[in-house]
Amino acid sequence: MQQTAPLILVNESDEPIGTMEKMQAHREGLLHRAFSIFIFNRKRQMLLHQRADEKYHSGGLWTNACCSHPIPGEELIISAQRRLQEEMGFQCPLEEIFSFVYKAELDNNLVEHEFDHVLVGTYEGDIVPNKEEVQDFGYYSVDDIQRLLEKNPEDFTAWFKIAFPKVMDWVFVSGGK
Repeated sequence: MQQTAPLILVNESDEPIGTMEKMQAHREGLLHRAFSIFIFNRKRQMLLHQRADEKYHSGGLWTNACCSHPIPGEELIISAQRRLQEEMGFQCPLEEIFSFVYKAELDNNLVEHEFDHVLVGTYEGDIVPNKEEVQDFGYYSVDDIQRLLEKNPEDFTAWFKIAFPKVMDWVFVSGGK
């Protein structure tokens, strides 16, 4: 299911300054609110998914469990839980651990300029991904992910390459709290 609601444009402090249609915001590279969800199992393996080739950008690339944009008027956590269900077919409790701003030129002449809220959760059940969003998925050890990132960074999304080391610091340095 493609998001049809407008994106929330924000300033560098994540204060809303307006809304804009998704594709226009990505063509113009305007800063907008987003979230990235990282899911772990009890073995501390991370759930990755390969974006469907048909996605409007970054098709076929590997990334964290779910990435999207909150809907105007909807709480961030509610939007994240809703999109996790829509994309991966499950829900679990989520906790925001940090946020960051990045800007990356993507394929299809699009620019991703996001104030990205990073959320984490733990999940052990069935995963039933939406085939329009996801073409492959699996849990991977963080060591395997690190090796894959070093060997083939072009196989991963721009935001994942930025967020992954920060999430690893949170998991292993802070003990996940």
